[in-house]
Amino acid sequence: KVIIVGPGLGQDGWARQLLSLVVKQEKPCVLDADALALLSQTSHYKNNWILSPHPGEAAILLDCDIESIEADRYGAVRKIAQKYGGICLLKGAGSLVSNGSEVWVNTSGNPGMATGGMGDVLSGIIAALVLQMPDLLAATRLAAFIHGHAADIIEARNGERGILASDLFVEVQKLVNRV
Repeated sequence: KVIIVGPGLGQDGWARQLLSLVVKQEKPCVLDADALALLSQTSHYKNNWILSPHPGEAAILLDCDIESIEADRYGAVRKIAQKYGGICLLKGAGSLVSNGSEVWVNTSGNPGMATGGMGDVLSGIIAALVLQMPDLLAATRLAAFIHGHAADIIEARNGERGILASDLFVEVQKLVNRV
């Protein structure tokens, strides 16, 4: 009922074909990682997808440098949503979520989250909440908060160094059961 594409995808011919197939689907989609790089080479536009770039991927999507993204994160997240449609979640300190007109700041999370696999876990949380909520924007905003809050709980208990993406699973489960 929802498609996640990007983590571990690669950027070869097969990956391009898969992305083309995904774009034709009416199901909601979460695009991350390599899918974002491939998307930047197209003119695809959909209203029912969530794009979740980090600043480097955002720079690729907007054909600029990372410094330009960081200099105007609000403008960048808004431009990505306007250019490609759907919702954009620009990851980083104070992750931003935009529908192309409005921008929301996520206040949860910490520097310990800058580790491999964190974005993959976030994509999974987004997809799981999309399955439960009809509003993609609300699902994305809630997913970003839960993801960061789970890491904040771990940071408060153990410190921010050494947090692994898999450490979030237990806390995420507790948090989604509170919603």
